[in-house]
Amino acid sequence: MKHVHIINAHQFYEGISEGALTRTLADITKTFCEEKGYSYSMTNIEEEYTPEKEVDLYVKADYVVLHTPVYWFNTPWIHKKYVDEVFNVGLATGKLLKDDGRTRKDPSKNYGTGGLMQGRKMTMVTSWNAPEEFSGNGNQYLLSGKTADDVMYNVGVNYRFCGFEVLPQYHCFNVIKDPQVKKYVNEYRQHLENHLV
Repeated sequence: MKHVHIINAHQFYEGISEGALTRTLADITKTFCEEKGYSYSMTNIEEEYTPEKEVDLYVKADYVVLHTPVYWFNTPWIHKKYVDEVFNVGLATGKLLKDDGRTRKDPSKNYGTGGLMQGRKMTMVTSWNAPEEFSGNGNQYLLSGKTADDVMYNVGVNYRFCGFEVLPQYHCFNVIKDPQVKKYVNEYRQHLENHLV
């Protein structure tokens, strides 16, 4: 039986970002798992977690699904804290990775290949105030043609460093000025069908 570890990285800001969409999409992930006969675990970073337990959940998982809003072109700071704590325990215990992949004989080669999570996969589900047109559009000033995936690349690298395969991401755009929850839900269900099977 496949196991999915669901992470809710939402950080509450009253009147700005209260977490309803992130919870809704995380609940869809749980429902998808139930429909497919997968087991799942879920961590709400804002509530409480134990780094050692999180490491064990990563080891158990076939898939990790990170649900997060995008604040200032990154995940909330509580997610960075979570990554530092959990991945450092994963290194210290030798459960997520053994080292950075280099050898003393040639320390310039293979950096980032010491992970032990090969065969496991992760995906990100993000929500943005930005409109979809800002992503991948060379005529838009801010990203100059780069995409939302490019902006979130650093988050996936943490997982790649541990050996995970990073799957395509799903982004919800314009969630404050023009939320399209029905559209997000339908597209996200299809994203799960395409990537978590």
